[in-house]
Amino acid sequence: MTDTGGPDLGSKLNVYFIDDSATMREVVKIAFRRENFNVVTCADMASAVAQFDGIMPHAVISDVIMPDKDGYQLCHFIKQHAQFSAVPVLLMSGVVNKEVAERAHDVKADELIRKPFHPQELVARVKKLLDRSEPEQTPANINLGQPNPLTQLFERAANLSPQVIPAPKTAPAFNLTPLQAPQAGTPPTIAKQASMGSSPEVVKLRAEIRRLEVLIKKLQTDLASEREYSTALESQLRSLSTAE
Repeated sequence: MTDTGGPDLGSKLNVYFIDDSATMREVVKIAFRRENFNVVTCADMASAVAQFDGIMPHAVISDVIMPDKDGYQLCHFIKQHAQFSAVPVLLMSGVVNKEVAERAHDVKADELIRKPFHPQELVARVKKLLDRSEPEQTPANINLGQPNPLTQLFERAANLSPQVIPAPKTAPAFNLTPLQAPQAGTPPTIAKQASMGSSPEVVKLRAEIRRLEVLIKKLQTDLASEREYSTALESQLRSLSTAE
């Protein structure tokens, strides 16, 4: 599934945006078209790569999680290709932690941005990458200074979305009060339970359980933020479609 942002390919730089969300593709297409870029939006890697020979990419933006081939595989393909290796690639991810950053680095991604983001931030990063890689090819009619009317679209969702906290390499230390040693004459079963309760294995297990409980609460918060983010996207898209 593919949609090009405009027919005039001679005077505009071509930005590919690959994401399986139709709403995201539409919003980003509008944002870049208002900055006088030609935008090619695709739902998957295969649709994008199939057009590279006909519409030369000047920059590629891709979500890391997609059906079939993911964003890391797309970036690796571009960076290993003789013709397209110099094309800047910006990867998007709902979670940016050490693992995601390392994978992006391994495939030689030029930028990594966390979703949700402000459209103006995305446009600014792409302009910066283009200025760095191909300053002589930047058309004079691309607006580098005017604010994007879509900027406010993501503000609420971005403020609600919590920072990603990677899981610690070791179980966090909790102030656990060990069980008291059994008194003389305590039945064997109770004495065994008390002894098990103070063992290092049990203490570690309790710490891990508490860590997982914190992680579950965080994921629930993230999910609620993503739902509100999607609702805001759909509402803004309807408004933009009506305005145009």
